[in-house]
Amino acid sequence: MSSATEGGSAPTSSDHLTKTSIAIGFAVLCASYMLNAMDRQIFYPLLPEIRNELGFSLEQGGLLATGFTLGLALAGPPAGYLADRLSRKAIVVVSVLVYSLGTLAIPLAVGFVDMSIYRLVVGVGEGVQATALYAVIGAFFFHRRALAAGVVGVAFGLGVFLGPLLGNGLAAGWGTWRAPFFLFAAAGLLMSLLIAATVSRRMTEAVTGAATETAGATYEHVPASPYNRNTLGIGIACAVSGLVFYGYLGLYPTFLREALAFTPDQAAFAVSMGGLGAMMALPAGWLGDRYNQARLLMFAMVATGVTAYLMYQIATSAPAQYLLSFLMGTFASGFLFTNCSTAMQRAVRPHHVGRGAGLFILTYYVAAAFSGLLFARLVGALGWDGAGLWQLTLLPIIGIAGLLLVDASRMVLPKAAQPASQRSGPKTS
Repeated sequence: MSSATEGGSAPTSSDHLTKTSIAIGFAVLCASYMLNAMDRQIFYPLLPEIRNELGFSLEQGGLLATGFTLGLALAGPPAGYLADRLSRKAIVVVSVLVYSLGTLAIPLAVGFVDMSIYRLVVGVGEGVQATALYAVIGAFFFHRRALAAGVVGVAFGLGVFLGPLLGNGLAAGWGTWRAPFFLFAAAGLLMSLLIAATVSRRMTEAVTGAATETAGATYEHVPASPYNRNTLGIGIACAVSGLVFYGYLGLYPTFLREALAFTPDQAAFAVSMGGLGAMMALPAGWLGDRYNQARLLMFAMVATGVTAYLMYQIATSAPAQYLLSFLMGTFASGFLFTNCSTAMQRAVRPHHVGRGAGLFILTYYVAAAFSGLLFARLVGALGWDGAGLWQLTLLPIIGIAGLLLVDASRMVLPKAAQPASQRSGPKTS
């Protein structure tokens, strides 16, 4: 495996990495993750049409909407293990190919079982890509990984914003819900070629742990095992975040159309506003590099619960839902997703960065996989307002309880928050 400079520091002549090549490589990786987000988002606004044509129940629709994340979850740990040992660039390229082929198969489905399989394939590909991508970020942008993850979060948010609008527009223009899936599958195949051609292996294969420890930085204060009290506490927060964000995301357009009588265009725009809010990942990541991430995550949990209460209990007008969807994207994705992913990596030693990324993917997306089904059953038992109350408003309290287990002194702290004992390493960014 080739190596690059640690921590995203300015490359030397021996690295053969210029600022331009780093910028291009990072931009392409972000674009690939934006496409990942767009690819998964086109399903949600089209779910009412898919249900009507194929005769799915609300529970089946909810499971299809979020069940693909089970593939992401199952792919996380093995992908993280492989990302610590094999070429991360190759893993990213293959994963984009896999989820694009799954997307290509979705419009060919004839029933619930085969569509579930195709959605699962999409989830596996997207999960492997996300794990490898966050391992690249954690290794190359070592001390500024939350800020780098915030940039990736902006790309994700842009994909969440554009996906429903483009998907709904393409479906309307072509007169079939199948059209967007064919076009996004083709875009994914082209993206895999672009990654192979433009992203340097010296960026993707950075070896953080060896570089920092050789330079004098030590991480003996961090538990030797990646399975420790901090990863447990953060894992609980990750699971709650997945249940909340995907519970909202999976059936939110259906709630707007069936409970509030929104038009398809209004529902698609409301979902897109959540993507716009997710772009707040950049300031969320900046804060995560400077302050106690556990406390930052607690704040985001509270803000998410308040937003969900207003969304499902109070607001009925389109402008109010647009604003609340933006806030839900801001807190449930921009803050929670960005800082959960990087906090999990900071809870393990640097040479376990891939496994840290895998643990995040596992805990976040196992919960997300069943969030749509759980939400649909709560709707059946308690109505939309009751489901919103229990799954989206009150559940974050459990996430806060998990975060109380976190001991920040036993983590790889951000540079700005490190005590003097942790600043003995190289002064890289």
